[in-house]
Amino acid sequence: MFNTIESITKEQIAKLEQLRNYLKDLSHACIAYSGGVDSALVAAIAYEQLGNNSIAITGVSPALANQLLQEARFQAKWIGIKHIEVDTHELNTQEYSKNPSNRCFACKKELHKHTKNISETLNYPNVLDGVNIDDLSDYRPGIKAAKEAGIASPLAILRFSKQDIRAISKGIGLPWWDKPAQPCLSSRFPYGYEITSKRLKMVEAAEDYIKTMGFQEVRVRCQGDSARVEIPSNRIPQFINDYNKDQFTKFFFSLGFKSVSLDLEGLISGKLNR
Repeated sequence: MFNTIESITKEQIAKLEQLRNYLKDLSHACIAYSGGVDSALVAAIAYEQLGNNSIAITGVSPALANQLLQEARFQAKWIGIKHIEVDTHELNTQEYSKNPSNRCFACKKELHKHTKNISETLNYPNVLDGVNIDDLSDYRPGIKAAKEAGIASPLAILRFSKQDIRAISKGIGLPWWDKPAQPCLSSRFPYGYEITSKRLKMVEAAEDYIKTMGFQEVRVRCQGDSARVEIPSNRIPQFINDYNKDQFTKFFFSLGFKSVSLDLEGLISGKLNR
């Protein structure tokens, strides 16, 4: 049982109890688990209430950064929940690789083909995800695919906001409660620009390089042969003062980029949707 160790509001305590009761009543559950703060909360409370009758499932593909996979493994081990990794092959379909505006639909369709198969094989009839109430007001075509596959979203059903999820995660002692949102690597490409394994690896290597400089929140947007770097706007002056232009550009060019620039607006999640 996760005990409350930090102060959270009475409303958030009530939501936590509702989540506990919701999951307890399922008897068995598979959680589509990315390692993000949302699905990690569902996985943690599922394990708290169901023990070994809960399983976390992570889809692994070139679009998942290796660092995020390692974090997902660590978090699942910390929680105690059984963790299954399954290879997904969304890049093999043009519905995904051609990068249309509903690319996420193809991704979640592929993922839930596997989660449903695992749930049926294990006779765990309930598959859950970490979609929250704030997600429903954003452009998320993957949510439609999840609904079509019969996936339940307890955080959305119980009206958990992102703020609720972070506060409750902190309150019950989950050490990753303030983990930044880190969407899949495919989100770095503008719609209509083909996604390939090679391009995903270029972006991942570029972001890993910038993280070694001390900037953990970063997006490297790939547009043709150009890379556009986004970091939080309040850290741009530090970046400009600290980075070595020659080393920086040399590394990006070694990856295959022909030019690299810094986005002075700063990091804004979902910017390419504009």
